[in-house]
Amino acid sequence: GNANLFPVVGALELKYGKKVIPEGALAEMTRISHAIAEVVNLTPSTHQPYVGVSAFAHKAGLHASAIKVDPDLYQHMDPALVGNHMRMLVSDMAGRASIELKAKELGVELGGDRELVGRVVASVKERELRGYTYEAADASFELLLRKEVEGRALSYFRIESWRAIVEDRPDGTHANEATVKLWAKGERIVATAEGNGPVNALDRALRVGLERIYPELAQLELTDYKVRILEGKYGTDSTTRVLITTSDGRGEWSTVGVAENVIAASWQSLEDAYTYGLLRAGVAPAE
Repeated sequence: GNANLFPVVGALELKYGKKVIPEGALAEMTRISHAIAEVVNLTPSTHQPYVGVSAFAHKAGLHASAIKVDPDLYQHMDPALVGNHMRMLVSDMAGRASIELKAKELGVELGGDRELVGRVVASVKERELRGYTYEAADASFELLLRKEVEGRALSYFRIESWRAIVEDRPDGTHANEATVKLWAKGERIVATAEGNGPVNALDRALRVGLERIYPELAQLELTDYKVRILEGKYGTDSTTRVLITTSDGRGEWSTVGVAENVIAASWQSLEDAYTYGLLRAGVAPAE
């Protein structure tokens, strides 16, 4: 078969010292890999050597403690050489070192506050017991982290209520309609929209309600939607976890929601996605 040239080039350049590409081109490997994936409409492999987003990912608390001392203890090279970067995965195994390194990666200042770090660790572990996972939902974790640091959640809008209706029509088709009632910048907004399924209808209704107030949301696009049934032995009464990936054309982020109702879990993830999108766009939170 055809060999993947990215790990081949990486190994030849970094492990064997062979110059096979122009000077300075090695640092563009990760960017080029992702650009090619976009052009051919393929999802990049997260575990691809050198250029995958998880190629330099670390999870266990012991790893984090060692990396805090010296990243080379658990990495075979500096990720920056290929345009990649180290990632800390936050999970129920996270310790103080993991949280501190992840906060640094996200640009959130903890100021060496051990009590604050302890609260974040406890919050992550408590929420993961309920089914949340932050390994693949960095955006939701950053919002949780900022909530602990600032003492309150980031607020761009306040939801009064929402509902989604699925209508089964005699001709076998389905109509999906959602209504969202919310407050943004002191204004009460009621927005209704139809969509291809209840989650898409909720997404459109939220967008209709907020885009006039926050035009930055026009750039957002939901690119992936994953549902995981937790404790499947309970059948349709099981808790559901939803992961949503969103893009603004410059990058992607993932958010998580957990609830007994798949639509409610989707809404949690969707709300985080919009909140993080506004944060990423540099919009100041509402007072």
